Amino acid sequence: MGKTKNSTNKIVPVGDSKGLLSRAEFQKLAKVPAEAEWFANIDNEKTRRAYKIDLQDFMLFVGMQRVEEFRIVSRAHILAWRKSLESRNLSGATIRRKLAALSSLFEYLCENNAVPTNPVKGVKRPKVDTYEGKTPALGDDQARRLLEAPDSSKLKGKRDRALLSVFLYHGLRREELCTLKIRDITQRRGVLHLRVHGKGGKTRYLPLHPGTAELITDYLEALSQEVEPSFPLFRPVLNNVNGKINKAMTTDGVYKVVRYYAEKIGISEIENLGVHALRATAATNALDHEADIAKVQEWLGHASIATTRLYDKRKSRPEDSPTFRVAY
Repeated sequence: MGKTKNSTNKIVPVGDSKGLLSRAEFQKLAKVPAEAEWFANIDNEKTRRAYKIDLQDFMLFVGMQRVEEFRIVSRAHILAWRKSLESRNLSGATIRRKLAALSSLFEYLCENNAVPTNPVKGVKRPKVDTYEGKTPALGDDQARRLLEAPDSSKLKGKRDRALLSVFLYHGLRREELCTLKIRDITQRRGVLHLRVHGKGGKTRYLPLHPGTAELITDYLEALSQEVEPSFPLFRPVLNNVNGKINKAMTTDGVYKVVRYYAEKIGISEIENLGVHALRATAATNALDHEADIAKVQEWLGHASIATTRLYDKRKSRPEDSPTFRVAY
């Protein structure tokens, strides 16, 4: 960056080098409101989209025109909005999420001295309807049948068996599976691991189940072209002549794969059955077999152990019910 002197002999930076900010650009960035900074710092696209909807909902309710007006929001505004949300018959979980989005923004504003307090703090939030998650978990027999459903004599079947195995033995999110590359199968201390790129840019390493490793190897060997470490692990195979499409499967494509085999084995009518149900199945099965809940939290990439507890159905196992202890 070059330098020049003004009439008062002060050094003034001049943006004459490529890649450096000009004075005008610097001043423009200095004026970015903290509210916009907070939003820009949300890495996860889905979270950003949900929070944007929630904040727009609040801004519309209070008649806010500019983001800077968040700085004059009071507890009364929050209470009025909560009452409005309740009148719309939204679920307790939805209202809690909307209040959490607003609270997250105000925490950031407090940290940056843009507001003195967080007006959402202390506002009563609806109780959760249940401590058990609404996502279904498959039984052992259903999980086994789902794994065996793809035709392993064909490339698509080999890919789909490997894909289902990754879900059922490792509890990945749909987005995490889609971002896997071949190089994400890596050795750590002599054991094969999956390097998973999770929410918030967090990376975790999961030991690769031997059965899954075998299915992935079978699938990769069936590809008719050499594979590069940078290629996506799971790619489209239909309309993909000689496997030349080096583009990852979409989240929608993965959903369709799971639904197809669920219909094939006759479990598609289970309420809320989707890709997330396979993650719930893996977590529930691990906890049923006495896995440490803190380890399961880390394994799933949950920020809070409270989220992991939603998968802990040990207290509601039918086989443990007093019903089966009654004898006449």
